[in-house]
Amino acid sequence: MSRKPGGFLQEASHQIAAGGSAGLVEICLMHPLDVVKTRFQIQRGKTDPTSYKSLGDSFRTIFRTEGLFGFYKGIFPPIMAETPKRAVKFFTFEQYKKLLGHASLSPGVTFAVAGLGSGLTEAVVVNPFEVVKVSLQAKRNAFTEQPSTFVQARQIITTEGLGFRGLNKGLTATLGRHGVFNMVYFGFYFNVKNIIPVNEEPTLEFLRKFGIGLVSGTIASIINIPFDVAKSRIQGPQPEPGEIKYRTCFKTMATVYKEEGCQMSVEQQNTSQLKSLLAVSAYSYTLRMIAEVSGFIQRIGSQNHETWPRWCSDAFGL
Repeated sequence: MSRKPGGFLQEASHQIAAGGSAGLVEICLMHPLDVVKTRFQIQRGKTDPTSYKSLGDSFRTIFRTEGLFGFYKGIFPPIMAETPKRAVKFFTFEQYKKLLGHASLSPGVTFAVAGLGSGLTEAVVVNPFEVVKVSLQAKRNAFTEQPSTFVQARQIITTEGLGFRGLNKGLTATLGRHGVFNMVYFGFYFNVKNIIPVNEEPTLEFLRKFGIGLVSGTIASIINIPFDVAKSRIQGPQPEPGEIKYRTCFKTMATVYKEEGCQMSVEQQNTSQLKSLLAVSAYSYTLRMIAEVSGFIQRIGSQNHETWPRWCSDAFGL
């Protein structure tokens, strides 16, 4: 069946609008946890004098010393990156999936490999924004004393350049983080979704897909933690000023394992799982609302949008 003129552009604009809108809600709700997660990842064990004792201690300390807005340090880079990030992520996932359709692969492998490809592509887009975000989140001064996003980005470019020691440092770790996460998430989500029977009752069907998405996100978040820690160590402040201790992804992993062991702290694990739980909740609920609004628009006469609610359901797990 041939696609109507303008259909591709309409679908692409819908993908960008859906992913960008839901992603913006997710960022605003999840950023405090992201700040806490980054702080735990860059602290170097219990011997670090600035280390937090527990998850509760980190919230109390940040609120007491940096104020409420301390939880929103570095929020502008992910907001700026959100729309292109979501557009690249889901658009490339669909394209990789179509491309892999010509190979003799099982559906499960196809979803996983397409997710890996989309994650690697997404990482290239977001990495400069992540460098600026982590550098802002690592600062423990008051929010009002912190440089703006653009000043911080300019400072990084001026002192360290645009390359792998500057605005693109930690790219390998970011590739690993996003590639592994998307590979596990998409591979697990679509395979399990096809196994568990569809429920005809809309609310139960939403809960079915939400539950699968929650489990997928939690598993993917836990598996990609080594890459996430390596990324934060590389992009964050180094232990000794003027000396680069954390330079490459796998060497950083080896250093952390040698000095601190492989068992992540309970606080870091709890933060990752809580962030995953709330993120999936916010993201799924927002996209469900978008799909319902789009369905309403379709019912009042916008027939060109007939694929839009279905696309939201299939791509985002509604």
